[in-house]
Amino acid sequence: MGAKAKKIILIIVLAFFVYAVFTSPVKAADIVNNIWGVLVDGFNAILRFFSSLLNR
Repeated sequence: MGAKAKKIILIIVLAFFVYAVFTSPVKAADIVNNIWGVLVDGFNAILRFFSSLLNR
């Protein structure tokens, strides 16, 4: 994918994010909160896996 295409996609995603925040800030905050929760849960699962692996 070319650099111009990546830049255009990034601008479109950012524009959508700004639009979503201005039209429905509560839903946008819920989405960010859910994404953060998934990332934290995934990181904790990886830590538990390696902890279990090293303790055996």
